[in-house]
Amino acid sequence: MNLVLIGYRGTGKSAVAEILSRKLGMPAVSLDEEIAREAGMPIPEIVEKHGWPWFRDLESEIAERFAMRDDAILDTGGGVVLRPENTENLRRNGALFWLKASVDVIVHRIQKSTERPSLTEGRSFLEEVEEVLSQRLSLYRAAADREIDTDPLTVTEVAEEIIREYRALAAERGNRA
Repeated sequence: MNLVLIGYRGTGKSAVAEILSRKLGMPAVSLDEEIAREAGMPIPEIVEKHGWPWFRDLESEIAERFAMRDDAILDTGGGVVLRPENTENLRRNGALFWLKASVDVIVHRIQKSTERPSLTEGRSFLEEVEEVLSQRLSLYRAAADREIDTDPLTVTEVAEEIIREYRALAAERGNRA
């Protein structure tokens, strides 16, 4: 069974995936890195050259491919939940953990990041995060097997909580963890 991390960017998915990989002895796969590798260019360039729909198509292909693996930690992009087929594919053989954070914490964590292009035109960074997060909250909630509030926790504490919950879910589903 895969351990799948979902949530808005800046919630700690990548950092937590690395810790989980070490502690559980499972490979961690960044789906965003796989998308960039497949396209041969960074995500901002993908979006600039091909647009968001092309990026989302490639994201769906990558999510489906890696969802077929077993015993991997999948660190997904924040928008993976926008397409129901992605959530369905990731759930088939995975436990989905939604890493949550408040808007203020997200903005503080990622305001200087250049890894992703803007999702909204003509909005301040804070307004973008508020708007996009509010649009995705119900999708994250519906997709998640478990929710972890990362605001008050260190990345190590988040990883430890996920390990406890993952093992409990694996036992419920008759899988080893």
